Formats: sequence, C-alpha cells, structure tokens
Amino acid sequence: MNEDGTRVVGVVLLGFGTIGSSVYRMIEKEWESILESTGVELRVVHILDNDPAKVGVGAPAHLFSSDPHAVLSDPAVDVVVELIGGVETAFEFIDLAFRNGKDVVTANKQLVANRGAALFDLARDLGRQLRFEASVAGAVPVIRVMREGMFAAGLDTVYGIVNGTTNYILTAMYEGAGGYSDTLARAQELGYAEADPTADVGGGDAAAKMAILASIAYRSRVTMADVTYEGIEAVSLEDVQYAKDFGFVVKLVGAARLIDGRVSVRVHPALVPREHLLASINGSINAVYLQGDAIGEIMLTGPGAGGDPTATAVVADIVTIAGTERAGFLQNCSCYRNLEFLPENLAESAFFIRMQVEDRAGVLAQISSIFGEHGVSIESMIQKGHSDEAELVLITYPSVEESFFRAIDGIAGLSCVRSRPMTIRVL
Repeated sequence: MNEDGTRVVGVVLLGFGTIGSSVYRMIEKEWESILESTGVELRVVHILDNDPAKVGVGAPAHLFSSDPHAVLSDPAVDVVVELIGGVETAFEFIDLAFRNGKDVVTANKQLVANRGAALFDLARDLGRQLRFEASVAGAVPVIRVMREGMFAAGLDTVYGIVNGTTNYILTAMYEGAGGYSDTLARAQELGYAEADPTADVGGGDAAAKMAILASIAYRSRVTMADVTYEGIEAVSLEDVQYAKDFGFVVKLVGAARLIDGRVSVRVHPALVPREHLLASINGSINAVYLQGDAIGEIMLTGPGAGGDPTATAVVADIVTIAGTERAGFLQNCSCYRNLEFLPENLAESAFFIRMQVEDRAGVLAQISSIFGEHGVSIESMIQKGHSDEAELVLITYPSVEESFFRAIDGIAGLSCVRSRPMTIRVL
C-alpha cells in the first residue's frame, strides 16, 4: 500500500522472452491508466530468467533473478505470471507460487490442457486464483466470454481457427501464392512460423487449445490426450483449388461438439463453406465460433499470437485478479461434469475426396458400388482426364466415419485406382 492509500500489486514474470518483455512494457506504459481506472498500481518486482544475455535488456538489471524460490516466496509478490512454457517445470513453479499465497496468470496452453485439473484443484484447496486467458487465442477474450458470459448459453458446438501459422499458410494457398512448402517458408520469413513448425502445422498447438475450450464449453474435463488431431502437411495446392471450385475454403479447424450427451473434440483440415462465418478468417487471425440453444451463433475474432496481443490478455488477467477479493467458482475450475466421449469411429462427417484413377469406362461404377455398400452417397463430382489417367474429385453427403473409411480402404484396393485417395472432412 502506498502512502496515498493506493493498493500496489507486485508482479513476478517467469520468463522474459517475446511475451514476457511485452507484458513488462505494457505494464510500464499503461500503469497510470490502470491505476486511474482500478485504483491498483501494478508493479513488476522480479523477472525470473536464466539467460544472462537478457539481464538489463528491456528492463532494469536489478529486477532479474535466476532463483525461483527467492522470487516466488517474496512477500512483495502478489501475482505470478508464468511464461516459460513446457509442462513439468511450469507446474512446479505454479505449485510453489500457490503454496506461498500467490495468485497465478499463465499463457501456457500445454500446461492447462495436460495438467489443468491438478492445478485447478490445488488453487481451490489453497484459495488462490488461476487465470489463463492468453493460453488460447491471444487478445481474443474467448475464455472470459465462455466462462463468465455464457454459463447458461447451452453451448453445443465450438469451432476454432486457433493457430495463426496454419491459417496464414492455407490463406496464401487459397490466394494462389504457392503450395504448402513455399507458403510455409514464407510464413517463417515473416515470423508467423517457428524454425521448427511441427506443433503448429501438425495440429498439436490447436489440439491443446481445443481441449481447454471444450472443457469450458461443456463443464467437463478434456485433456489433450482426449483430442484427435491431424495437421495440414498433406494438404496440396490442388486440394485447396478444387475446394475453391466447389465453393469451399480449406482451414485447420478445431471442432468440439456435444453429440447426444457425449463430447467429441478434434482438430483437422476441413472444407468450410464460403458462406460460413469462419471462411472469412484470413491470414494469421484467430477466431472462435460458438453455437448454443440460447445464443444461436456468435463468433469472436482477433489477433491470436505475438507479444503484444498475448500480453493484452495477460495484463487483463492480472488486473482482474487485483480487483477480485477472493477466489471463487468462476475464477477456478468449472469442470463439475464427467461426460463420456463419443468414439471416434462413430462421428459423422461429409468428405472431400481426390484420387487418381484409370481413364476408362466402368471405373466410376466400381467406385460408386463400394460407396453404396458402405452407405456413402456422393453429392457432387469433378473429373478431369490426363492422357490415360483421370483425376476424380468428389464431395460426399455425411456418413458415419467408420463406414466411410472402410469404403476408402476398399476403393484404394481397386486396380483402377493409382494411389490411396486424399480425404479431407467437410465442416
């Protein structure tokens, strides 16, 4: 407490990379505005980082420390901001922070998706707050909206474009800027993709975020292990352009659905109808589409990555903690249900299919026969001939995926089919 009665909230930053440095700058820049609007002065009192090259760069040298026990036990610290990433060390630091009477803000999606239940239980038992808005969609306040504004909305569907790297790549492919490899290289040049982009392009990043969103939407714990995911590495320029011809846009979509009381959470490339709200989300922008009985359709969109957008969410969580007198239900875990998961093979979907076949009479009849045996119906088709080979592109009506993939296995075994068909789900 200052002499004038102003409440001081001491903050420690665990990690001083892109996000940590952005949080520090934002607090320094906006502290007066925060003070005037909340009556709270935010003050960074420690920065924990083991890299000596960062000491004094972007913040005064005296703030830096490499001793987690010292900074996490300091009575001057009220809020711990975890930005180091990873799971085990981050969990240990947050555990120590809670036991020392600190509240916590984290941007760590992997931690929340994999160890969230244990952290929420610990926070509840010790009467502390754990906030994690920045873990999903950067500056887009989707967690706050879902947890506190839609508690009674009856959400049954959550679709997310929650990875800016893949959305940038697929947007560039749609606009004709090149194939997957070329557009990935361009994304790396622009800083939208990491040197090792596996977590992004492989779907793992989006899977962790969808586990968090599904847990909130259905009040039932979903971990990353419960999410089936695939990335965009196999999506070709031809797939994207054919989808365009059919009136679709290809996106990496996280899909959480409540189906007959069971939860299904998946991440996969999907053909999105051009008229759907998600189809307009381009470049590195993130979006979360919500559908429920009481709300109809709502979509939240904005910058989902980068230092400043993520720092905005982090600082907002710090301010919220500072303005909340005690931990409560909405501040901690709201997963009070224990819903079953829908078996993957029982999900239903329409599909886009592209295959190379012999260009001769009777081929389509063989393929149609196998689809018919498995209850799969064709909605539309494009066929293009190339010498003695034809490229066959189909869109199916929705069917049970177990039956669909049995049909694909059968078709792949036909002598007239040159290679296993490429399949992409249709939203």
